[in-house]
Amino acid sequence: MLTKLKEQVLNANLELVKNGLVIYTWGNVSAIDRKTRLVAIKPSGIAYSILNVDDIVVVNLDGQVVEGILNPSVDLQTHLVLYKKFDKIGGIAHTHSTYATAYAQANKSILPYGTTHADYFYGEIPCTRPLTEDEVEYNYEYSTGKVIIRTFENCDPLAIPACLVGNHGVFAWGESAEEAVHNATVTEQCAKMAYLTETLCPGAKPIDQYLLDKHFNRKHGKNASYGQKGSL
Repeated sequence: MLTKLKEQVLNANLELVKNGLVIYTWGNVSAIDRKTRLVAIKPSGIAYSILNVDDIVVVNLDGQVVEGILNPSVDLQTHLVLYKKFDKIGGIAHTHSTYATAYAQANKSILPYGTTHADYFYGEIPCTRPLTEDEVEYNYEYSTGKVIIRTFENCDPLAIPACLVGNHGVFAWGESAEEAVHNATVTEQCAKMAYLTETLCPGAKPIDQYLLDKHFNRKHGKNASYGQKGSL
């Protein structure tokens, strides 16, 4: 069932390791097939070094396993909440990458200081508020998804395809599992550059809006000029 989707999820999870975003079992990637409303996701606690396509678990949007013998990621409910709310995304990546997670642990958003950030994110990468004790105690992963959604009440998740969860880590998304990992990787690099900027220049100001507009829109706007037209 959904063999191609499972292969994409496997490859995306392995890309987390390749890109230095995870160690041991710290992270997971999923993807959704919108036609069948089924989600493929990494199994819980399985090392990337032994992960194979048959290990990828398929669930429905209620979280019920429809294929696979392993338990799905413990973060499954967070992924499902986001898929239900953000209906244009096709993949989600969760990491505890070093610099971005440091910002999450400091409960600070990653500000857009330069054009590299502006190429991918139309503004700051927001950090959620910390979860309350009740949210952690009861339905923790579900509450994590809900606090991300509340953080994006006034943000476009397609224009800012990542979020920091306070005291936790990174959730990034995209049209596919591969794109979600791409955005998670860029989030880490933006966090690293922001940290160095703030260290070198305490009180540094974010990029001017007109320059942010230029860089974001030439890549993502309706008249985008970045890249090649058609296939090569």
